Amino acid sequence: MEPEDVDAVIPQQLEGRITIYSITGCIHCHRLKACLTNMGLPFVNVDVMNNSVLQQQLVEITGRHTVPQIYFNNVHVGGNDDFQNLTQEELDKLIDLVKYTPAPPDSPPIPQLEEAEENVPKEELKHVRDDYADLVLEFKQSGIIGSHWSCLKMYPHTFTGKKLVNWLVEYKNPDKNAAIEMAKELTARKFLIPLSVQGFENSDTLYRLVEHDSTSALNSGATAEYTAASASRLSEFMRDMILQLFSEHITPDGKYINYKSMVGSAIFEEYCQLATQLQRLDLENLTRKEKLAFFINVYNALVIHGNIKQGPPKNIWQRYKYFNSVSYVIGGEVYTLQDIENGVLRGNRKGIGQIIKPFSKGDPRLQIALEEVEPLIHFALNCGVRSCPPIKTYTAQEIDTQLKISTEAFLDGADGCQIDVSKKEVRLSQIFKWYKIDFGGTDEKVLQWVFEHLGDSPKKKVLKQLLEQGMIKVTHLPYDWSTNALD
Repeated sequence: MEPEDVDAVIPQQLEGRITIYSITGCIHCHRLKACLTNMGLPFVNVDVMNNSVLQQQLVEITGRHTVPQIYFNNVHVGGNDDFQNLTQEELDKLIDLVKYTPAPPDSPPIPQLEEAEENVPKEELKHVRDDYADLVLEFKQSGIIGSHWSCLKMYPHTFTGKKLVNWLVEYKNPDKNAAIEMAKELTARKFLIPLSVQGFENSDTLYRLVEHDSTSALNSGATAEYTAASASRLSEFMRDMILQLFSEHITPDGKYINYKSMVGSAIFEEYCQLATQLQRLDLENLTRKEKLAFFINVYNALVIHGNIKQGPPKNIWQRYKYFNSVSYVIGGEVYTLQDIENGVLRGNRKGIGQIIKPFSKGDPRLQIALEEVEPLIHFALNCGVRSCPPIKTYTAQEIDTQLKISTEAFLDGADGCQIDVSKKEVRLSQIFKWYKIDFGGTDEKVLQWVFEHLGDSPKKKVLKQLLEQGMIKVTHLPYDWSTNALD
């Protein structure tokens, strides 16, 4: 944790202490802090986002997996909804408590800086500049890249293998064989993308620079000059920067995000530079855990990047287009939001409204897809609307635990699962309807899956009783597609 993670010293006007556990960029956290500030109540903020020790401590002392969590001295109030639902009498008692009574020893501790985990410095993410980067930058200015016809179709931003070799011989002075080897190396390093063959050929075969592979991809048009030391760390850092953007562009009342104001932000410019590094990443050797963390983080960051550049979709047709077009070039291939969710993370299963699977048998992206669907990803992906799970950053080392916690937290909330004992009815998020096959395929298997993933929630005892009685009615909660975007 950096020094700013503990935002304030114990305020003088209070004998006691108000403590908030939060994460950067969390709208619910921001709303709680804004409410306390408007009430003139100072507080100590403990950011647990990048500290697994603090995250575990939070679960141990509160019994909750969600943020924010607020304490008045040693009295645990709960989250933002719990605070907002306090009666005036209950609130007055809590304010008097911290106003006149010092925080007792069993109040939640304020972490010492030396106990916190240090962030990986930004320089590590860039690692080293590729020694072929200058060559690519020069070639971009050569005038050779243009539009070419092939099989009665025009391909923009292309060049032939023969022209590249001739340019290398003329301007870099190697012999022809050495020039061909240089071109092969550019292809191996994923600076070049062949349109129809594998590898490189000194022929009229067409090629593109990877940065031109899709002009609509949000990280295209700039050369990936650096090679990221770690795909997982790159995705974590990108997601952290997006969360930082959130925290700096939330309206004072915490209700809306000003995406338009992010465009000119220095943080957003740095984020875009990091996103170019996705172009040439090697994804083939990632483990299951690394793939999960990487693609979840990239998906969540890509949604926000799309909102910044295009604005959030406002209706069903815009959403369909949005999730099938907003994309990044990753490892030399184009991945849309649909490709990441349904192609990679769901093991190449058809998504909502899809007639065929995202990746065909010959698609190289199929080699990156998970072998089996991971149902827990549905409680980690945030598509930018109110009913989505909250924003978090995931690490490869702790991905399974983090997904478990996110799932328990979502099911524990009102948007995930509601149980009406009198009606013997369980109301679940629409996620369980849309992706029913991922949770077993039948209502009975879905309910059993929910029961097994409820954690220590009070709902679990109630659901157990209903499951033992049988004849449970399963319905689905309305899904709030409205965004937090400031018009």
